[in-house]
Amino acid sequence: MSAEVIHVAAAAIINNNNEVLISQRAPDAHQGGLWEFPGGKLESGESVQHALLRELGEELGIQANSCRPLIKVTHQYSDKTVLLDVWKVDDYTGQVVGKEGQAIRWLAVDQLNYVEFPAADVPVIKALKLPEHYLITGKFDSVEEFEQRLGAAIDRGIRLAQLRLTNDWLQTVDKKYAAEIIKLASNLCEQSRVRLMFNMPDELNHIIRPSCLHLNSRKLQQYSERPDCDFLSVSCHDTQEMIEAQKLGVDFMVLSPVQATATHPEITPLGWGRFAEMVDAVNVPVYALGGVSREDTEKAWLAGGQGVSAIGALWNS
Repeated sequence: MSAEVIHVAAAAIINNNNEVLISQRAPDAHQGGLWEFPGGKLESGESVQHALLRELGEELGIQANSCRPLIKVTHQYSDKTVLLDVWKVDDYTGQVVGKEGQAIRWLAVDQLNYVEFPAADVPVIKALKLPEHYLITGKFDSVEEFEQRLGAAIDRGIRLAQLRLTNDWLQTVDKKYAAEIIKLASNLCEQSRVRLMFNMPDELNHIIRPSCLHLNSRKLQQYSERPDCDFLSVSCHDTQEMIEAQKLGVDFMVLSPVQATATHPEITPLGWGRFAEMVDAVNVPVYALGGVSREDTEKAWLAGGQGVSAIGALWNS
């Protein structure tokens, strides 16, 4: 007999101080005493959005004015399977109160790890910590051009970047030049509180100890357990790679190509429909890559993605 599937609409409510609202489960409830994102079960025939609005009114006395999908998480407990359908709410009317007697509190996103949540909520916290755009560095002809492009991207609001240095590129430059680029990127991102993911040949790891690693799909196959790093992401192209990456304990993924690209015209793009199906197979934030730009961010959200990742559209702007 298969476990019961409970579809839950939940809200990550953000206030003007960029804090998120959490509420505490009743002691006698399933996972009692733990903190969670407010929400509740869908009623028969009810849409997720309708359930979300209803629950926010009943539980907190507020009306959501603006909301969008954040992440879906399917988690199997011993007695039931929960499909957690989480939406981000950044504009609402009313004063938040615990109308059902539940304890509530506002927390900065980076403080959420210090509170005990049900296991199903862990991917939600990861999604909340990630921005909507993920920059991948592209071509440059000098240290000055690299600094200008990365600095301009940071000025435009980029808060997550990947330093992508390929083996082919490394064979054409002096190792001292590579070291200068790595140190420059690290310093620029550290100064601006930008998380920098390192995607480069292993022989460059002596220059700086990468605490944040990005693995391409080939490197993914080399690992049977998570590498020693603070933050980990992986590039994926099919569902099997996504499942393997999830087993590795990645913090987020990049899935491509979603749309046709000039650099790889021979590859058939996934399309947004297939992208959505593949994202549903994992409980990890996923960025859309390949032929996308900032203008596709909402499409990515509606398809279950974290946002968009790009070289051309974010590096060359």
